Amino acid sequence: MPCPFHLALTADPASGALDEVASSIACHLIGATGQWLQPGAAYEIGIADRSLVDAVAVNLAPRPIDVNVVPAPHRAKRLFVADMESTVIQQEMIDELAHIAGRRDSIAPLTAATMRGERDFVSSLRSRVAHLAGLTTSDLASAAARITPMPGAAALVAAMKANGALTALVTGGFSVFAEPVARDFGFDRVFANTLEIEDGGLTGRVVEPILDAAAKRDILLNLAAGLGLETRDVVAVGDGANDIPMLQSAGLGIAFRAKPAVRAAMRAIPSGAVIDHADLTAVLHLQNLTG
Repeated sequence: MPCPFHLALTADPASGALDEVASSIACHLIGATGQWLQPGAAYEIGIADRSLVDAVAVNLAPRPIDVNVVPAPHRAKRLFVADMESTVIQQEMIDELAHIAGRRDSIAPLTAATMRGERDFVSSLRSRVAHLAGLTTSDLASAAARITPMPGAAALVAAMKANGALTALVTGGFSVFAEPVARDFGFDRVFANTLEIEDGGLTGRVVEPILDAAAKRDILLNLAAGLGLETRDVVAVGDGANDIPMLQSAGLGIAFRAKPAVRAAMRAIPSGAVIDHADLTAVLHLQNLTG
């Protein structure tokens, strides 16, 4: 009988952490042999008992290797939903705007606290955007020039699309940045907040309604329903507290280099996974896909 779960080991291949020694340790503890999905980056073993993963994690803990368990059925997902900031791209764009406005020192800590779940997202966003009043469309372009992709992001989106999945970028950030990012990466859909602009400048307001954590979750559910999919057919990835409901609603919800609350939320559910060390192509490996 096929094993109901797969133990997935992922790592940054440049680290050299996931080698034959690491895979042998895991196989010995599980009592089974596995297979390389990508040498140095991803190795998996079929398992019958999820509890065995704890021993593997403890024994591999000194190495920068992600250890996750995923259900064997329905591994390759048909809908991919991703957060943008600190997930698909490396920046928090409101902080980049704050830098241009000379307010980064006051705004960036609020952004970090909000992403940790210590502040209400909507009220925090309104407060932070209010400090950006007076920035120009030229300033928006300057901030956009700072955007750098998260390693593995382009390969992840391309591979999901190549395998027939619909891809959606869903962010509490701003459409002025999200729409070009979605276009550049090839996302099929994009959902974001909109900065209010009048006479070429920011008013300091966000166009209502604000896309928050509940809206992110609802977008995922509505997209799945529109495609005739069950939530088991959905993979979602994010890093901040406002991503938690979205990740919890997916068949595979992945906390990527995430805040502690997000990591804890994903560790607490059978459909959750945590990627701390590998790049975004690990999202593919957890689905038994390659870039």
